[in-house]
Amino acid sequence: EVKDMDAMFSNCSSLTSLNLSSFNTKNVTSMSLMFYCSGLTSLNLSSFNTENVTNMYGMFSYCSDLISLNLSNFNTANVTNMSDMFNNCSGLTSLDLSKFNTAKVTDMGNMFEGCSGLTSLNLSSFNTENVTNMNGMFYDCSGLTSLDLSNFNTAKVTERRYKISKSSTLTSLKLSNFNT
Repeated sequence: EVKDMDAMFSNCSSLTSLNLSSFNTKNVTSMSLMFYCSGLTSLNLSSFNTENVTNMYGMFSYCSDLISLNLSNFNTANVTNMSDMFNNCSGLTSLDLSKFNTAKVTDMGNMFEGCSGLTSLNLSSFNTENVTNMNGMFYDCSGLTSLDLSNFNTAKVTERRYKISKSSTLTSLKLSNFNT
């Protein structure tokens, strides 16, 4: 019956792994800051049911020791807030979000900020038509060499300061459909 798992493991910096296989998350609507803990090196979320979740704000923020994260089973069809979701996940080198449904998302501010270890990021399936905030979305993603945002619809975006700043290794940037 739990609906709110906000900050459930927040600041548990001594945790290196969690067994969440018996968690029933069917009724959960908010997972804000749920894993805000720097010590985690592995996290298996294959049993998570996220179909009712609307808030994933900072869900993995500061999981700087995480080296991989499989979110292929996440149902994000009802999520409206993904701001700071992977903020400072500097240990991640790749992140497959190809199955993310972002049609209802309005806030992607600082979503990947500080993900300096990311060398690849495929966002080709992202639907950004309702997003209003992209502030700092890719700030300090210094490991990325290319970023294709040509599918991004930015017509409703009103907040976009420092969106791609401090990405020193970026040699290819596709913004062909940006509405500024």
